[in-house]
Amino acid sequence: MSEPRTEPGEGFHPHLTDRTETSGAPAATRLYHVRAGALDGDTAQTGGMRRLAAVSGRTVGAERLWMGQTHVAPSTSSGDHHHGESETAIYVVSGHPEFVFLDDSGGEAVEVRLRTSPGDYVFVPPFVPHREENPDPDHEAVVVIARSTQEAIVVNLPRLYALPSTEA
Repeated sequence: MSEPRTEPGEGFHPHLTDRTETSGAPAATRLYHVRAGALDGDTAQTGGMRRLAAVSGRTVGAERLWMGQTHVAPSTSSGDHHHGESETAIYVVSGHPEFVFLDDSGGEAVEVRLRTSPGDYVFVPPFVPHREENPDPDHEAVVVIARSTQEAIVVNLPRLYALPSTEA
């Protein structure tokens, strides 16, 4: 099977030209194709993992969305962190990453581990401290991430802590 024609000026809209700068047509008037090999590694990072941006304000002019990949090496744990005001949705592509957070809804903070498999989804609410771990000694874990902000907000933390209770 041959690769679909998606070069600038080909396909259904030959009048569109490729543009890498922000001048010209507004971002909302065209589609963007970000190839797997063109992901941007110049994004917020946390120790123990590598984030790559595909869709962001900088890469395609997104205004309310960030999407990319995270890779966690074998036998590696990320640093503790949260994503500020961003809601984060995670799709597990490969491996069995574990997502760790503290739950104090029972009065005492208890470490919770979400053990995942390919095809699983995880939702991380805004400001919830967590970390990713890859216990597999041989294989990298890869996830696709979507956030409700145009850039990857990352607040690295010195430790994992439970969110303060918002109950009255």
